[in-house]
Amino acid sequence: MLKYTLRRLLQAIPTFFGITLISYFLVWAAPGDPVARLFFGPNIRPEAKERLSAQLGLNDPVHIQYLRWLLGDDWMRRDTDGDGIADTSIILPLDADGDGEPEPPGQNKGILRGDFGNSFLKRRPAWGFVAQHIPATLELGLSALLVSLLVGVPVGVLSAVGRGGVFDNSSRVMAVILNAVPGFWLGLMLILIFGSQLGVLPMGSQCEVTLTGTCPPIYQRIKFLLLPTITLAAANIAIFSRYTRAAMLEILEQDYVRTARAKGLTSQYVYFKHALRNALIPVATLLGQTIPILIGGAVVTETIFSWPGVGRVGVDAVIQQDFPVTMTVVILTSIATILGFLLSDLLYAVIDPRVRLDGSGGG
Repeated sequence: MLKYTLRRLLQAIPTFFGITLISYFLVWAAPGDPVARLFFGPNIRPEAKERLSAQLGLNDPVHIQYLRWLLGDDWMRRDTDGDGIADTSIILPLDADGDGEPEPPGQNKGILRGDFGNSFLKRRPAWGFVAQHIPATLELGLSALLVSLLVGVPVGVLSAVGRGGVFDNSSRVMAVILNAVPGFWLGLMLILIFGSQLGVLPMGSQCEVTLTGTCPPIYQRIKFLLLPTITLAAANIAIFSRYTRAAMLEILEQDYVRTARAKGLTSQYVYFKHALRNALIPVATLLGQTIPILIGGAVVTETIFSWPGVGRVGVDAVIQQDFPVTMTVVILTSIATILGFLLSDLLYAVIDPRVRLDGSGGG
């Protein structure tokens, strides 16, 4: 399994670079001007606007901007006077203030060395700004995933066991509804019903505002987590229940299940010990796909419920054309997606002993 994991990680490297390339060019091709958003004054002089564009590195060709963002700008310079300071650009003059003189060594080391640049608006490292919102997104995402599994899998098992019954038909109808309802509409309806009309649950935010500016432990603010978790988990509940039902129906027709029943084993033991473990193999495949679904859903859910997570930060960064923050969010979510699909493959070997992930073959 170790060799397989290493091989998959190596295969993910070109995928990662492909994501960075496509994402960066899409962001660059987006309409609008970040400088115009920074200064709304109609009387701003063209010289000042040009100087700001130079400081942000937006005047350079797009391929130079991409290389600087990926690799940094210190490699573009060399030490010409022997003072140990790289002061001359090898590829292009990095004139940040427009005075015609190359600036001292750039501070940007590139994302490959952990430097995602500085936010245009916040004037602080983009990674630090995004990282402080990761716990809120993990809290919401893990809660939604847990609810999806705890509700979707048992519903799928019970639907398969009672095939054609009232529960099976009702669950299938609900699965279609939950899968078809847009997340933003469901979230708004939950806010309207439980927040505005009934007033039993908060309509947004992660916790009540405190003097310290921090949130209490999660068990003290469950009510703030309920509505966004339900909104984010609804579609995944439908998906997990349908996949589990289909897998269970196939497994229940296998010979070893009939043999277990013939031996006099209880129905609960047969269903949950023999059948469910094999039925979870297709469900394991969904876990990798669930991560990008949760991340994409979090963008909408966090915005609707004013949840201070990465998804909401990404939406604000796109609207404000804060490119460093936008690309930081893109890279973070792409890495999570790649690792999620790797996790799905590894779960095959854990759930199904017949699967062997080695260097020679593959499961």
